[in-house]
Amino acid sequence: MQDLIIIGGGIAANSAAIYTARAKINTLVISGPELDQLSTTTLVENFPGFPEGVMGPDLVENSKKQAQKFGAKYKSGLVDSFNIKKGYYEIGIGKEKLQAKSIIIATGAAPRKLEIKGEKEYWSKGVSSCAVCDAPIFRDKESIIVGGGDAAIEEAIALSKFAKKVTLIHRRDKLRASKIMQDKLKKLKGLNIIMDTEVIEIIGDGKFVSGIKLKNTKTNKNSELKCQGVFLAIGHIPNTTIFKNKLKLDKIGYIITDKQSKTSLPGIFAAGDCQDPIFKQAATSAGTGVQAALSAEKYIEDK
Repeated sequence: MQDLIIIGGGIAANSAAIYTARAKINTLVISGPELDQLSTTTLVENFPGFPEGVMGPDLVENSKKQAQKFGAKYKSGLVDSFNIKKGYYEIGIGKEKLQAKSIIIATGAAPRKLEIKGEKEYWSKGVSSCAVCDAPIFRDKESIIVGGGDAAIEEAIALSKFAKKVTLIHRRDKLRASKIMQDKLKKLKGLNIIMDTEVIEIIGDGKFVSGIKLKNTKTNKNSELKCQGVFLAIGHIPNTTIFKNKLKLDKIGYIITDKQSKTSLPGIFAAGDCQDPIFKQAATSAGTGVQAALSAEKYIEDK
């Protein structure tokens, strides 16, 4: 029986583990085989305390080492089940079952992919899902954004401050974004919008993106567009499948929490992108990890 199990391997999970381990709570962190989004990011320039920036994988690894210094234990494995027991909770890693008095869920959210040729090859080599994070890397370069919702326009606004040229590509004939966001879009200078078009392939020189192949959804005509950056703004999928019908989730699948990171079950807390459909930043994930840790500490002490 563990005092606390933290599910996840990113900055939210590690930040929580730093606090709980330092508070002398028996803490076990279980991280799956998939890399979190920060570990697939290159230079992070907006995390407090690093004026010269820090590499995403280094930030995650150093926070893990910090938690281990205070006594947190780490275990690799994919958590594939979650069950409510009398007075405790049980999670499964295949046939192995682990019990805990309290759990912090920090399983993150995966960006929706186009599932096209070149996407996987050039991920983090010109292909990204966060312009707010990576826009400075594309200073004075030509970049495209795929999407038509509010998130796509937020990305366009962030990218337009750095890129030489920004092109928004949407597969339909109308944007899905709210009117207020579309009004903001119209004010951006040097923005090009291509409607009724899908990206069918990402091309490059083997090291970095150099362009994309397009297909018009009405005429089926193919074309190519030169660019150095491709930003996907087509949504995220929270990694919360095993908690469905056991925790309160929103319609997309994000875990619903209160201001103390509490979920609908006592002793279960959530942090990071799995409960954040809006911001999805390293700093906000770290912050919610700390909140969840402090709430879990109080819960365990009271129990």
